[in-house]
Amino acid sequence: MVELRPARPSDAVALASIYNDALVNTVAIWKSGTVTSEERVSWLEDKHQTQFPVIVATDNDKVVGFATYGYWRPYDGYVHTVEHSVYVDRNSRGNGAGKAMLVELIQLARAQGKHMMVGCIESGNVASIKLHQKLGFEESGTFKEVGVKFGRWLDLTCLTLQLNPKWKL
Repeated sequence: MVELRPARPSDAVALASIYNDALVNTVAIWKSGTVTSEERVSWLEDKHQTQFPVIVATDNDKVVGFATYGYWRPYDGYVHTVEHSVYVDRNSRGNGAGKAMLVELIQLARAQGKHMMVGCIESGNVASIKLHQKLGFEESGTFKEVGVKFGRWLDLTCLTLQLNPKWKL
């Protein structure tokens, strides 16, 4: 049974491992170089200071995934919009952890009074795109060949979810 809780510094090794596996073996992250557990601790501290959540999914007390959101863009005009990330350990995919974390992120962002949530996904990741659509995200567009990894061009599909439709400025 997957359980969710806020991430803590003691999760840093698992967070780095899950992130690095996605970075090295998938097209989910379009950058080179891996992260250390020490860097994940600093990252958690930064998230805490900016009041953005990091949650983990656990299965029998083992961290099997993590999710967060943060600034969409670093300018005042985007303050009500967040972009999220969800990562699940390769051996735990398909067990509901990703969906549970995304649902929790949506609830947390609504509670923080955010207006729009953005998810940008490599266009070949059909499972992730379908999950987002099942949760109410709408496709906002696809950017063709904006990234490169493993010697090939990658497309980026962006999906959005209006979190607080009745919210007024």
